[in-house]
Amino acid sequence: MSADSHRSLGEIHQGERLPIVLMLLLALALFLAGLFRPFTQVTKLWVFSDNVSVYAGLITLFKERELFLFGILLVFTVIFPFVKITALLVLWLMPGLKLHQMARVHDFVAHLGKWSMLDVFVVAVLVVLIRSGGLAEIKAQDGLFLFCASVMLTQIVSLWTGRIARKTFAATT
Repeated sequence: MSADSHRSLGEIHQGERLPIVLMLLLALALFLAGLFRPFTQVTKLWVFSDNVSVYAGLITLFKERELFLFGILLVFTVIFPFVKITALLVLWLMPGLKLHQMARVHDFVAHLGKWSMLDVFVVAVLVVLIRSGGLAEIKAQDGLFLFCASVMLTQIVSLWTGRIARKTFAATT
């Protein structure tokens, strides 16, 4: 059995551990800020203006019993990104994982990544629907930029981790 078989990726690749973990922690902070900061400013009939955050939007959808939209947004905008960041942190920080467990976590993250653009699609559809009415104007706010920065940072780390994980798993077989 290899000496690396019970060490985290961070222990195996110490030179890349700090930048990746810092990027993941920054992505998590940006993600959480993006959820609670205003995502958009919606102006209706050129008079009524409202800042909408992801969190406030989810609460509104739940209160109005729009459970399908609530569920889609909750899963793809909140749960998936959080789970992806957490799983990547587990790969880099959790000691005692066997290589086959690391490979399973890595595969899980890779499969999550295939679904990660659905949240962007849902937001885009909602923006188009609101704009198509002609009665509302939508302006991007800082929450949108924070959320997008988190998604991009997570994607960069995911690709970087994938490259490192493939090398690590190939070296042990």
